[in-house]
Amino acid sequence: MIISVASGKGGTGKTTIAVNLALVIAGEKDKNVHFLDCDVEEPNAHLFLKPNITNRELVTIPIPEIDDSKCTYCGKCAQVCAFNALAVTKNKVLVFPELCHGCGACSLLCPEKAINEVGKEIGVVEEGKADSIKFLDGRLNIGETIAPPIIKRIKKKALTEYNLEVKESSGLNSQHIVLIDAPPGTSCPVIEAVKDSDYTILVTEPTPFGFHDLVLAVEVLEKLQIPYGVVLNKCDIGDRQVEEYCQKNSIPILLSTPLDREIAVAYSKGIPIVNMNQAYREKFLKLFQNVLKIMQN
Repeated sequence: MIISVASGKGGTGKTTIAVNLALVIAGEKDKNVHFLDCDVEEPNAHLFLKPNITNRELVTIPIPEIDDSKCTYCGKCAQVCAFNALAVTKNKVLVFPELCHGCGACSLLCPEKAINEVGKEIGVVEEGKADSIKFLDGRLNIGETIAPPIIKRIKKKALTEYNLEVKESSGLNSQHIVLIDAPPGTSCPVIEAVKDSDYTILVTEPTPFGFHDLVLAVEVLEKLQIPYGVVLNKCDIGDRQVEEYCQKNSIPILLSTPLDREIAVAYSKGIPIVNMNQAYREKFLKLFQNVLKIMQN
């Protein structure tokens, strides 16, 4: 079963929910947890799970390199580039690597076969283990803007190296739980992270910003046809807009957590709250059980 944890905005406590949920599920009998930190611009799950990293791989994307001896400067490469990474003058093709998404359209459609592709490093993927939890995360290099290729690499490694085919492992009785900590927001990296999920947990807070971005995240999941529920973090602040919205649209609130000093202190020390407080461990176990119950129904 693949469960993604997402949020419409940053700072809602998404990683806190994901990490504590992973630890609780890992404590259940016959459950194998695979934690994928796909928030590659700000990965911080490792600060709490403290995995032993055993493997690192560079991630590259293909960037066009022009062979001037073959190029006729017809301009077709620039025409097919949706990201304006190429510009053609009378006797020169200009390549802007920072705009290139590595789609390969220019190389494929060049009539003179004058475009070769060279790898450009954009980040790294790390693999390891945190006790019984198999761990993968990625990190986008500073100054780079293209996160989806790193997220794709993380997910591909999880599904191939751990023999977790999406269709075969999505059954409710599967021993394998893939838990994805998605990036915040609703842009391309989020879609790449949550697609193929059996269920998505949306973490939000009862503030005007939290409510606004929750609505956007719900619209994305509706388009992707992924079932979802809400975790209301810091539920004792702000207003009731989120609760009223969920009630009106029949969106289940899976868990409500207060603005608790104990959680904040544990967070500042890199300690998951379920390792300190049995009551929270039971709450997160109930969260997992609620997800299973919804999927069964």
